[in-house]
Amino acid sequence: MRKIISDASEALAGVLTDGMTIMSGGFGLCGIPSTLIEAVRLSGARDLTFISNNAGVDGYGLGVLLQTRQIRKMISSYVGENKLFAEQFLSGELELEFNPQGTLAERIRAGGAGIPAFYTKTGVGTLIAEGKEVRQFNGEDYVMETGLVADIALVHAWKSDTEGNLVYRKTARNFNPMMATAAKLTIAEVEHLVSAGEIDPDAVHTPGVFVQKILHVADAQKRIEQRTVRSKTQVA
Repeated sequence: MRKIISDASEALAGVLTDGMTIMSGGFGLCGIPSTLIEAVRLSGARDLTFISNNAGVDGYGLGVLLQTRQIRKMISSYVGENKLFAEQFLSGELELEFNPQGTLAERIRAGGAGIPAFYTKTGVGTLIAEGKEVRQFNGEDYVMETGLVADIALVHAWKSDTEGNLVYRKTARNFNPMMATAAKLTIAEVEHLVSAGEIDPDAVHTPGVFVQKILHVADAQKRIEQRTVRSKTQVA
């Protein structure tokens, strides 16, 4: 099956519809599939549920979909960098399912592994546990969390071969690898595309069997979420 696609709009054509659940990889602004997110915006699809650690920032990443009111619900961990997110949530316009960061990662990993639910101590006795089953194991309370799966996973990788074997770099390995396994359709935007066999099998983070479509984005934009610098007068 030919996996290489020519542009982001082609990647989503005929597969993205209103009301879908979409996973979006990355950590902060590192390793986010910004080109594919822009294609979601252009598609006009609405009432979407996004599973993502972050909600982007105002005007970038998932922030562009908040601007167009295409996101109905976020399943997230850290959303503190987006003012528009806060405004929509506080006004009741945006639904939020909040997760501890490790719990979110494990829910996605579990979904990809076919595990419907698991127990964790994280969140016991807090708002996180409200309405969820709590059981005791070895005299300790644990809250049950369900695995997460999506209709589409959008991921960003540093390198891919033509078969979709993916390699991520550094912080981009947060959430992208497990999301690639937890959706019916996985679309990867990649910075470097090489021929099949050029990637050492031991270096592969996501096997190509999980990836259905590959978009080569050679000039992927990379933003810094928070830039902290010293003035010249502070330098000895």
